[in-house]
Amino acid sequence: MEKQIKARFINIRLLLAGLAVSVLLPLLLLTRAAAETVITQGFNSSSYLSSGTMVSLANGSSNDVAIASTKNVSNLIGVVVPSNNSQVALASGSGQLQVATSGLGQVLVTDMNGKIYPGDEITVSPINGVGMLATTNGQVIGTAQAPFPNSSATRETIATSSGKQTVNIGDIPVLISVSYYNKQPQKTIIPTAIQNLANAIAGKPVKTLPIILSAVIFVLTLIAVVSIIYSLVHGSIISIGRNPMAQSAVYRNLLQLSALVVAIIGVAMFAIFMILTKVS
Repeated sequence: MEKQIKARFINIRLLLAGLAVSVLLPLLLLTRAAAETVITQGFNSSSYLSSGTMVSLANGSSNDVAIASTKNVSNLIGVVVPSNNSQVALASGSGQLQVATSGLGQVLVTDMNGKIYPGDEITVSPINGVGMLATTNGQVIGTAQAPFPNSSATRETIATSSGKQTVNIGDIPVLISVSYYNKQPQKTIIPTAIQNLANAIAGKPVKTLPIILSAVIFVLTLIAVVSIIYSLVHGSIISIGRNPMAQSAVYRNLLQLSALVVAIIGVAMFAIFMILTKVS
């Protein structure tokens, strides 16, 4: 009897598992197929743009596109694809560029803002028409589906505002979905106010370790300065109380120790500045 009950339970479990697979598997396949379906739209362009180039609407037009740049990133619309690479084409005309506005497409990217990994958001780089890793809030073309650099990467030397820079340029598959990206702040033990202060002093985002080292130096300096000032004031009061004629000597010691305090503070501030700006 027990064996029959156990057998029935096993059969029920197998039946439920089969039903779950039969329901979930088609849903997963449909979801993947929908994500990979490339939807394109025909646009006019005043110049030839190669496949993989990111484009934006030109001058607020709804029919013309221009190569995407940091100046027109707010009008980002999609990426140029071959005319035969579309499963669904919208408003396509003769001689128009086919621009993928949704689906999986190959996008030109560079690693000038850091290596790209699957799941990273891609935005417009200083190289017109080429994407890069999005590290700040802004408009993005979509989500990377492969790492970069890869085998398609080529080394190029470009001119930037800070001088010449050698970068990799190539293409990767991107799940295209133009949207506004809000970067989530990294979890850290550093309070926001201190982090912002450190960033302001260094003129760039500062990592946790330099801030901790700077805080240790600041605390030790504060303890040393407070101890010196306390000893200075306490000793001066006692000396003057015992011998009023020793005022000139006491004042001279005050000036000397004050200079020492200023020097200690100066050295500590310089050390903190160097740590925040140089330690990575």
